[in-house]
Amino acid sequence: SYVFQDARLFAHLDVAANLAFGQRRVPAGEQRIQLSQAIDLLDIAHLLPRRVPHLSGGEKQRVAIARALASSPRLLLLDEPLAALDHARKREIMPYLERLRTELAIPILYVSHSTDEVARLADQIVVLENGRVQACGPLSAVLAAIEQPFRLGEDAGVVFAGQVIARDKQWHLARIAFAGGELWIRDGGVDVGRSVRLCILARDVSIARQPNNESSIMNCLPVTIVAQGSEEHPALVLLQLRVGDTPLLARLTRHSVHRLALQVGETVWAQIKAVALVS
Repeated sequence: SYVFQDARLFAHLDVAANLAFGQRRVPAGEQRIQLSQAIDLLDIAHLLPRRVPHLSGGEKQRVAIARALASSPRLLLLDEPLAALDHARKREIMPYLERLRTELAIPILYVSHSTDEVARLADQIVVLENGRVQACGPLSAVLAAIEQPFRLGEDAGVVFAGQVIARDKQWHLARIAFAGGELWIRDGGVDVGRSVRLCILARDVSIARQPNNESSIMNCLPVTIVAQGSEEHPALVLLQLRVGDTPLLARLTRHSVHRLALQVGETVWAQIKAVALVS
């Protein structure tokens, strides 16, 4: 099933009739997704009697996705489904897309130019440029590769999985365990035991020879320098690091790399100034 950038709903029908159209595309004996399940996943039961012109942009896209699911697809193709929505509507619909990824055993091919959307939703990523594949592989590995022929500019960074293991109510912080250590982040209200995705941008990682306990930076981890790559500006260098099984990136000046005499293969300390919770 295919979901376009614009919802492509039938304006002369109400929501219930639009969904019924999708359901009729598959014989009853081959239905793997019940219409009621699609309605619950997208939380649109209250919209069923409404006509399409009376729906918001986010509501239209949720109905379009539910209609696609109603045909019990073997593959779901989402072609920039949030491109036509404003920021508020994108934030509204993103949790529903995460539910699809988590709760349905259907491969989803998601086309997007948005780094944020990719970080929250993708497990595997294929980077295309001028119709050619430039990179392909697990999300964390592709984003952390410094030899990649594409650049994310200021958004260069890594995304990886973790689990909430504690919440500090006094300071409104949460402690996250991941494959490489633990991090403190701002408490986003996620329950202890829940899996989350974290994003650390290269610009938010600095390097020290020794851990500094007299600093406002809470997260300081021992890392191994894996590789060094150039950046668009000649003053900058991108370091690929590894903490346990988790890759990191750090953007430094060439002067700092020279002053600290940083070498591939040695262990240093990564000072992480900011960690974003992406899901």
